[in-house]
Amino acid sequence: MSDTEPVRYEERDDIAIITLNRPDKKNTLTDAVIQGVADGIDAAAASRDVAAIVVRGEGGTLTAGYDLTPASGDIEAGWSTPYGAKGPTPREGAWDPVRDYQFMGNNVRRFMKIWECPKPVIGQIEGWAIGGATDMILCADLLYMASDAHIGYAPSRIYGTPTTMMWVYRLGLEHAKQYLLTGRAINAEEAHRIGLVTQVCDPANIGAEVEAEARRFAHIPANQLALNKLLINQAFENMGLRTSQMLGTFFDGVTRHTEEAYRWVESFEAKGFREVVRERDDPWEDYGSAPQTD
Repeated sequence: MSDTEPVRYEERDDIAIITLNRPDKKNTLTDAVIQGVADGIDAAAASRDVAAIVVRGEGGTLTAGYDLTPASGDIEAGWSTPYGAKGPTPREGAWDPVRDYQFMGNNVRRFMKIWECPKPVIGQIEGWAIGGATDMILCADLLYMASDAHIGYAPSRIYGTPTTMMWVYRLGLEHAKQYLLTGRAINAEEAHRIGLVTQVCDPANIGAEVEAEARRFAHIPANQLALNKLLINQAFENMGLRTSQMLGTFFDGVTRHTEEAYRWVESFEAKGFREVVRERDDPWEDYGSAPQTD
């Protein structure tokens, strides 16, 4: 796969490395990026030479979430929707909940390939993992985080709910409410303290540490890994994970089509996307509105 592809895939030393490759756009998620990750997971699962998988981002950032910039913030601009049906031409501005659910559900199904993969997947969090980035990377089995990185679901403040809903299952009730009701950014130290990530690493060494851990899985029989992962995952599925994902995906569409959401998106044109996001985050003093330190 060439360096110009939105996602790079390589195999070496018993591992597969899937790299989001839009560094000029902070590796924001597009249909091509999500499909590239899903295809990479499928390729690694099928390869006899791969014991474990690493998911990372190019340029020092995992991903800043969904690319909301096309068509003044229309998340569906340039995206494929695996659904079609006869019906009247919708009136301007109308929301089709079934089409929206199928559209976002298609993303969830592709993210969940990470969860369902029979081989261990390690997520490498550098820079930022925001919004839709967490829907993807929290599906990984282990999370390694650079000490200067941040993770959070900023769309909790407006324009979204988590679709894979892994926050609740990885954190428990108290911390899930703490961070999903506020959308606060979580630094690496806090993420490790609350059990969200496996290990915090020096930013200069995180890639090497993640690869070293991934290679160790070559010393455990593949069937043993697959069955242990399936057993652990099944426990969480029995807690209602799939039902939570259905509601999270549907509610995500609802939150993007409230009157407040419409007005928020419309303000992009008048104020600019970055200014609108800054106003969203200023009261919380995080993400791009965090106080600058020397």
